[in-house]
Amino acid sequence: MEKIIQVAKTSAAQAIHPGYGFLSENMEFAELCKQEGIIFIGPPPSAIRDMGIKSTSKSIMAAAGVPVVEGYHGEDQSDQCLKEHAGRIGYPVMIKAVQGGGGKGMRIVRSEQEFQEQLESARREAKKCFNDDAVLIEKFVDTPRHVEVQVFGDHHGNAVYLFERDCSVQRRHQKIIEEAPAPGIKPEVRKKLGEAAVRAAKAVNYVGAGTVEFIMDSKHNFYFMEMNTRLQVEHPVTEMITGTDLVEWQLRIAAGEKIPLSQEEITLQGHAFEARIYAEDPSNNFMPGAGPLVHLSTPRADPSTRIETGVRQGDEVSVHYDPMIAKLVVWAADRQAALTKLRYSLRQYNIVGLHTNIDFLLNLSGHPEFEAGNVHTDFIPQHHKELLLSRKAAAKESLCQAALGLILKEKAMTDAFTLQAHDVAIAVTYNHDGSYSMQIEDKTFQVLGNLYSEEDCTYLKCSVNGVASKAKLIILENTIYLFSKEGSIEIDIPVPKYLSSVSSEGSQGGPLAPMTGTIEKVFVKAGDKVKAGDSLMVMIAMKMEHTIKAPKDGTIKKVFYREGAQANRHTPLVEFEEEESDKRESE
Repeated sequence: MEKIIQVAKTSAAQAIHPGYGFLSENMEFAELCKQEGIIFIGPPPSAIRDMGIKSTSKSIMAAAGVPVVEGYHGEDQSDQCLKEHAGRIGYPVMIKAVQGGGGKGMRIVRSEQEFQEQLESARREAKKCFNDDAVLIEKFVDTPRHVEVQVFGDHHGNAVYLFERDCSVQRRHQKIIEEAPAPGIKPEVRKKLGEAAVRAAKAVNYVGAGTVEFIMDSKHNFYFMEMNTRLQVEHPVTEMITGTDLVEWQLRIAAGEKIPLSQEEITLQGHAFEARIYAEDPSNNFMPGAGPLVHLSTPRADPSTRIETGVRQGDEVSVHYDPMIAKLVVWAADRQAALTKLRYSLRQYNIVGLHTNIDFLLNLSGHPEFEAGNVHTDFIPQHHKELLLSRKAAAKESLCQAALGLILKEKAMTDAFTLQAHDVAIAVTYNHDGSYSMQIEDKTFQVLGNLYSEEDCTYLKCSVNGVASKAKLIILENTIYLFSKEGSIEIDIPVPKYLSSVSSEGSQGGPLAPMTGTIEKVFVKAGDKVKAGDSLMVMIAMKMEHTIKAPKDGTIKKVFYREGAQANRHTPLVEFEEEESDKRESE
């Protein structure tokens, strides 16, 4: 805080815009700005305080006539008291950090048996992120929707709403795709939502941009959840449907002006989606990943396509920050057209070098239930199987394309050429007319094509048995990447045996670090007997807590890390004693 204030003074800045980060909802920071005579572009410190403490905000809302969810927000933080209240409210319940935000310090507890472990985990994460481990207990509404309303207040007592966003589809309690307006909501419910949000803003004399979050059940009853006293990451979808610039509004209001439009003048047009592009591996429980952006190409930005990002090709995504690398925002006249545009744009968002959730977002936005607007916060767990289609072996046609791309790249006009992928041998014969005959197993394909460049990217135009296709071609070291409208394909070219280093298994079948991070807690020591699934240690990486569990029953021989130590990705964390069966096998 002091550093930022110092920079503001040195640069003679009159105001500070706190972005979306932790300082944007930090009352101390807002107070500090006030003391230093610098305008904090956000609400008054009192509104941050009242809305930041979830228990206080609930009672203020109830008094203002805004519906709230049942819960316990008391001072007594003893395990026993919290457990009793959880039982009274009735499972499933949600444990939330009182100071929480961004899904941090939040756990769903489905039965009394797991209450203690989840409570301790939530407290540890809350302490780490907010330096306060106080929690509250709340009734968990099953298959709810997460619908939030954008509000704005000014210094003249005015407040308006700019409609709602549906942010239901989440993983790890964090949003992954957002849309505005919320699908399937009738105009009268939309009006009620907006008016409840304005009552909420007025109850705390709100100034500037804020978001009132509601939980909505299947009958469209809604309950106040919390208020985010800042601009949201997903504010662009609201800008797209209202034709406004919310950051400009923030600056105008901070300068003492009135809200630029009255409630009647704010109209809703069309539909917008935002997809958050993350460096993570959806097939490995959305584990965040760091690494280099070896290749990065994006769709073209235009008035109805926005790309907000902080990275460029060649940059490194580091372990020290959140793994979001970009937001892709699209607008169209209606939801169906906006969805088509979103999928079209995602196909043009091509990244090589680290795992991303782009293919996952494509599966998600093409899912029939998502197309129908049947969204809720359990959407990803419920449709997990269809959304995480395992990578199928590359189709033989794709293998032909990869082989052709490689040949053309190398201009290898040899009579025969062999490529192995999934241990597939491709015998390639060059024909005098410039085409190739490629034999895979007992099938022969007639293949021809050429490479061309467009905006620094290489494309392969080709025909396999008369079927034409076009794909972006990237060849890096020993891997061929093809990006086409069917999705992306990755095909490895085998490395000669003498060059490939022997791959090493985890030490005696012990778990490997899923990513680079800090060991927060160690639950075991040498000599301990553990069962498969027992918690061994807790790691903190990319602002999240990960519990490392035992992959099998056994006895711990050695623990490689102490609490507070850094562990690199894929390094062994513990070693198991060699069992009799292992010994016999090795003999």
